[in-house]
Amino acid sequence: MLQTMAEDPSPDPASVPGAQPRGPSVYPADRPSGPGEAPEARWFGFREVDPRTKAPMVRQVFDSVATNYDLMNDLMSGGIHRLWKSDLIELIRPRPGMTLLDVAGGTGDISFRFLEAAGGPAQAFVCDINEKMILVGRDRAVDRGVLSGVDWIVGDAETLPLKSRSVDVYTIAFGLRNVTRIDAALAEARRVLRPGGRFFCLEFSRVVLPVLRDVYDRYSFTVLPRLGQMVAGDREAYQYLVESIRQFPDQRSLVGRIEAAGFGQVRYRNLTGGIAAIHSGWRL
Repeated sequence: MLQTMAEDPSPDPASVPGAQPRGPSVYPADRPSGPGEAPEARWFGFREVDPRTKAPMVRQVFDSVATNYDLMNDLMSGGIHRLWKSDLIELIRPRPGMTLLDVAGGTGDISFRFLEAAGGPAQAFVCDINEKMILVGRDRAVDRGVLSGVDWIVGDAETLPLKSRSVDVYTIAFGLRNVTRIDAALAEARRVLRPGGRFFCLEFSRVVLPVLRDVYDRYSFTVLPRLGQMVAGDREAYQYLVESIRQFPDQRSLVGRIEAAGFGQVRYRNLTGGIAAIHSGWRL
């Protein structure tokens, strides 16, 4: 089942007024923002933009890469992202009867793994702001013979089209860094979770090993955009993805924001020296 949320007309991302050229390799989200605005809302990669235009710009990026998204994940990570996702599923411990909401999960990878690991009837909702990503995921489900147990929803992480206290597990893998306002997305995660439900975020993070950090930075800023051009035909999209990783809050900062959203027992696990991390918490 594919559901689509109505959206207000948005300006063409290519014609955003006042967009600034890319700056140096720093962490823009650490800089102060305007009064009452989330620090990440005005940054699209290293470009400063009107927060109202960020969501359509992100949609445009993933519209461009949707058909090659899984292939590019394999190429960019050497397949390691599959191990990270396996670690996530092990932490979730799926069981029959559980209900999962996977946000920004367009191609269905987390949901397919969840349903298989549950070992019995379970339900997954896949919600993504990009309809093209959802359509790719739905096609993958048909190819895999997954014809039931998954609902496909086009919707925004900041205004989820689900009832309050309706799911047991909330996951967002490699998606939280792309939302306009992280705290709004975290508040929505808490809203839709049942009391005692679990929150999980798998995301690229800050590398904690200095030697690995230098190698990773060189690889990210030189190799990945070239791969994006060769495989997906879109260098700019992968330049943005590299920059968005550097913009995302570090592990401890994200813990604080998850706790501020009302989650308890918040913790994180570094993966591959902090290239990625899994944050988790309980809905109180």
